[in-house]
Amino acid sequence: MNITTVGIDLAKQVFQVHGVDERGKAVLKKQLKRDQMLPFFANFQCCLIGMEACGSAHFWARKLEALGHTVKLMAPQFVKPYVKTNKNDAADAEAICEAVSRPTMRFVPIKTAEQQAILALHRARQGFVKARTAQANQIRGLLAEYGLAIPQGISHIAKRLPEILEDGENGLPGIFRQLIDRLGMHLKELDRQVDELEAQIHIWHRESTASRKLAAIPGIGPITASAMVASVGNAKNFENGRQLAAWLGLVPRQHSSGGKQTLLGISKRGDSYLRTLLIHGARAVIRVSEHKTNQGRGWLADVIGRRNKNVAAVALANKNARTIWALLAYERNYESNYGITA
Repeated sequence: MNITTVGIDLAKQVFQVHGVDERGKAVLKKQLKRDQMLPFFANFQCCLIGMEACGSAHFWARKLEALGHTVKLMAPQFVKPYVKTNKNDAADAEAICEAVSRPTMRFVPIKTAEQQAILALHRARQGFVKARTAQANQIRGLLAEYGLAIPQGISHIAKRLPEILEDGENGLPGIFRQLIDRLGMHLKELDRQVDELEAQIHIWHRESTASRKLAAIPGIGPITASAMVASVGNAKNFENGRQLAAWLGLVPRQHSSGGKQTLLGISKRGDSYLRTLLIHGARAVIRVSEHKTNQGRGWLADVIGRRNKNVAAVALANKNARTIWALLAYERNYESNYGITA
């Protein structure tokens, strides 16, 4: 039994395995429990193994690669067209096995344990930031019910809340004061958690040469740089900077037919977190550039002059994504005057 390609449908406890020989004939259909996975493939001939890029996929990919197998991860939406029947584990494993052998299939790079760790910090920070914003809005909304308005911004809440709680003439009931005090303490705790996670990210950033290189680009700080380095990994997995920009959803959508090319707004595919960081950074650069009066007419000023600021922010984010690819792929340092001739 010469098995050349295997598709694995991952799950929490029971995994479905589908294997084919060099002629594409199914020769293996098997269920494996979690503790049976590594012993089974340790005694298995080296072959091509395909899996969907879902939870725990990167962990299993590293383990199977250590056993000598060639492992490829694929986005689930690229596997779905190969499902021939109703959805079940056996059909999914067969579809994965067929999809991984396609010559035009797009694969997901396997992340290292360190990459996953720093991205976990980013996900946790993002969750605390969202919870902090929701808590601030709740406090602001509750106080508005009693005619007390607080300007937008978490710093205004931290400044005004003690004054409101100490004011005995604002008509707030005692039980409501206790509630607002409790919510204010919760807001401070969320703020502390965000600060601690950002401090950990900054430490990793200072220790990463690649992350420090990216932080030299205007509009990219330690948060964006560390997230990009951890997410992209080996930049040479992308052929050029435009592919990286497309991977981030920063290129136009197409709706072309009959030889007529129609370009729409950005595709918004890929990682929305990375795309948001790049666009927010671009907006910051635009705000700063508006207050500079001694600079010449550059690329960004020309774009702002021709289009609105939102379009300019996306264009700058796209440009920064391509610059990131060049720095990572060719291991270069950022040069602000690169390509400009006197």
